[in-house]
Amino acid sequence: MSGSVRRPGRSLSRQRPTWRWQRAGGWWARGWGRRLGLGLGLGLGMGLGLAFTAGLGRSLRTPLSDSQWEEEERSREPGVPAAAVGRDLLQRIKDEVGAPGIVVGVAVDGKEVWSEGLGYADVENRVSCKPETVMRIASISKPLTMTAIAKLWEKGKLDLDAPVQIYVPEFPEKKYDGEKVTITTRLLVSHLSGIRHYEKDVKKVQEQKAKNKKEQSLVKENVERKVQERKKTKKEFEHEEYYIKDKFENISKALKLFENDPLIFKPGSKFLYSTHAWTLLSAVVEKASQQSFLQFMVKLFNDLDMLRTVPDEHEPIIYNRARYYVYNEKGRLVNSPYVDSSYKWAGGGFLSTVQDLLKFGNVMLYSSQVEEEGQQTLLLGYLRPATMSMIWSPVERTELSWDRDGSYAMGWGVVEEGQQWGQCRRLRQYLTHTGGSVGASSVLLILPKDRPGPSASPPEAGVPPQGVVVAILCNLQSVNLNATALKIALEFDRVRTAEPILPPSEADGPVTAG
Repeated sequence: MSGSVRRPGRSLSRQRPTWRWQRAGGWWARGWGRRLGLGLGLGLGMGLGLAFTAGLGRSLRTPLSDSQWEEEERSREPGVPAAAVGRDLLQRIKDEVGAPGIVVGVAVDGKEVWSEGLGYADVENRVSCKPETVMRIASISKPLTMTAIAKLWEKGKLDLDAPVQIYVPEFPEKKYDGEKVTITTRLLVSHLSGIRHYEKDVKKVQEQKAKNKKEQSLVKENVERKVQERKKTKKEFEHEEYYIKDKFENISKALKLFENDPLIFKPGSKFLYSTHAWTLLSAVVEKASQQSFLQFMVKLFNDLDMLRTVPDEHEPIIYNRARYYVYNEKGRLVNSPYVDSSYKWAGGGFLSTVQDLLKFGNVMLYSSQVEEEGQQTLLLGYLRPATMSMIWSPVERTELSWDRDGSYAMGWGVVEEGQQWGQCRRLRQYLTHTGGSVGASSVLLILPKDRPGPSASPPEAGVPPQGVVVAILCNLQSVNLNATALKIALEFDRVRTAEPILPPSEADGPVTAG
């Protein structure tokens, strides 16, 4: 690896960073000076030694002691080599889909260790992407709204199993096959309510679900599955409700888009991803909190220190806001159509940055881990660990479109830890939510610390949060970013859990340039 120093046989993930060359250079070059001095004479040897040393770095210091080396390694940001791997993965997906711009952020054990933008936030004005770039987060709005719902539930202001009409009496009671049915908040947050998504035709939805199930049983090759997913995504953005331009003054008016439509299935019996269901949830939040949904969410964002997360409104001046793009029928990049998000605040109507999303992911991770043994002296999490366990537990009869190994929980997708055969593929537990809206794609992924195996002795409890959080935002629609985010998270986790590098010593042999 160019520009780094490592010892033979050591993992690339533990190489000394490039910027440590100057300090290592003095130790290494003086050795060469001594060797040259033996052959050419003391004066000539010292001259050549000093010349070679100057070529390596102007500021030379004495060799680092073992304790100094360990201190240097402790102060080094985790995942420095992993950032290069992550950048390559990000560039690959950007090139593959032809995205104008893409931004990534990674946090390890609660600390942001890498954030970077590639390409353009505004193609026409040649404005580059950067960590502060604000983009649509689309359906990542759902985990944000789920946090508000969970907080109200913890305070006793919201009953997850009560009929929604308790909170939204104007929403009509529903029947399915002539039988009266009940829709609850718990069913809504897991997409089990039967409320439609953007397709209005009930028969089409039912036929498509049956077709998808059949295709899943027939399609075995990964490449064929990806083709099917791309066709499905392309068709998804043909629905006219994605392109609503009207501004809805309140949630009650947004409910009229779907409140009188028939249910797709009996509540609780099947899974159907529905952003409209989350619009109904925003009405529930308003009633339970006794304030407008946006006011409640802005207060939550302030509490979580997410100061650049705001509603996707057109009138306010929002600094560093990106523009959004699509490819037309001729394959040319064009500006995405104008849309208004006021009909879907809770399910897909917020803007944010990767840095704010990392903060949110760390809050969730901390909340889930804070009461582990030996951590009672720490501050409480925003939500209780029991609450996090509830909302991160897979729900029966759900599925995850962006990862077939996962299930939907409550406002989150979850892949559980598991391994079927020894020495074969192993699944790590992780939490995720992707987003797709007009002109934008996104993902937020949380990879908690790995649990010890049954034969391993449990490690000492670390200070929470322990794990990796990855956020990726892109200003092009229909880009599946989940697989890339998972690869990046696993790479940073690999570095995070690697054994600490040892100081150089005579027993280890010479240090070589990589």
